Parts: sequence; C-alpha cells; structure tokens
Amino acid sequence: MRATLRPVSGSSTPARRGRFITIEGPDGGGKSTQARRLEQALRDAGVPVLRTREPGGTPFGERIRELLLADDHGRDPIDALAEALLFNAARRQLVETVIRPAIEEGTTVVCTRFADSTLAYQGFGAGLPLARLRALQEAATEGLTPDLTIVLDLPADVGLDRKPAADRTRFELGFDLEFHRRVRDGFLELAAAEPVRFAVVDAARPPDQVWDAVRTVVGERLGLEGSGEPDGLAAHIPG
Repeated sequence: MRATLRPVSGSSTPARRGRFITIEGPDGGGKSTQARRLEQALRDAGVPVLRTREPGGTPFGERIRELLLADDHGRDPIDALAEALLFNAARRQLVETVIRPAIEEGTTVVCTRFADSTLAYQGFGAGLPLARLRALQEAATEGLTPDLTIVLDLPADVGLDRKPAADRTRFELGFDLEFHRRVRDGFLELAAAEPVRFAVVDAARPPDQVWDAVRTVVGERLGLEGSGEPDGLAAHIPG
C-alpha cells in the first residue's frame, strides 16, 4: 500500500530529534519543486518542518551561492578545489546555524542538495579525489549525515534541456554534457554504495508521478504511516 501523509494525532509535543532529508540529483530533476511539496505534506501532517538549500540557506551562504553559480562567460574559471572549499564553507554555516539546531529542537529539515552534491560535481565530475572531499565534508559537518537522501535521477541531456535559459547557472552553461553525465553516474554510484540512506527516484516522469514516488519513499523509510502503522512521522522519531 502506498504511504500516505496524515496528521499527527494525540500529541502536541515535538520529538527530541528531527529527521534530516536531502534531495539530490543531476540538474533539471525538479529538486526544488519536490522539496516544496514534501515540506507542505509534512506540515499538513503536523510534523515541524524547515526547508533550506545548498549552497545558501543563510545570509553568508547566499553570498557564496552568488559567487559559485553566477555565469561569468568563462572569464574567470573557478578551480575545482576552490569550488569545494566554498561549498563547504557555506555548508558549515548552514549546518551550525540552521540544520543542526532545527534537528535538535525536533524539526525535520528538508534540504535541496548537501554534501553528496560536492562529491558528485567536484569529485566524479571534475575529478578531485573523493577522499579529500570527504575530509572537507567531515570538517564542515562534523559527521552530520542525512537520515534519507532522495536522488531525483534522469539522463543528463534531458535534465539540461529542461532548464529554462533564465535559470541556467555557471554549471549548466560552463560545463559540457560529458561532465554532467559523470555527475549523474556519481550520484548513482553513491546511492549504490549506501542503499539504506539513499533512494533513487526516476525524475524523467511527470512531476506528479515523481511526487507520488517521493511521498512513498518518505513514508516507507521514515515511518510515515503505511498499512497498519501508527499515525504520523513524529511518533516514529527515536528520542
């Protein structure tokens, strides 16, 4: 039976720890759209929820986002390691001032992109050693790992074709199709290595079908009720 999101009943007391859900994948997969729908569904179910994004989510992070994503028409290429350092600087600020405090207060956090994107783009895509990137990740997050990572997967060329010209960043405009194919392969390799944390969803389908799959995954993996389960996510979060 497909999981459903229904209001939490019988308690107004938040759990002592929220869940951390990240939405990842190649460009054009609809991550922001699905994150918004998930946030609203959790809110409707009575689950305290906060939605954020990477890079960004804080004033400091949003300034770094501008540096990383703005298209400069190739005039000042950013070194891949410099990119990774900037992503992790923004990540550190987001983890310490937004994500970790929210989780500790019992709020479930939905984040569009997180550390797996750095492994996929600067690692698999640009060729930096994964061990070096994981060391930067550990320093930035101090071991904070998502409870669930949903990869919205689709062929690289399909995703790039979906992006409106006005929404294309330096990564869509400045990197060739083979780079984006390596990024996609990287996400799939990461997911295959951690099947308990990752769930891969076919994002080439219409958005409503993708949402049905996302909702089902969250229900099955994080305890949103399915057949015979008690109501609501919060009751299943360990204290």
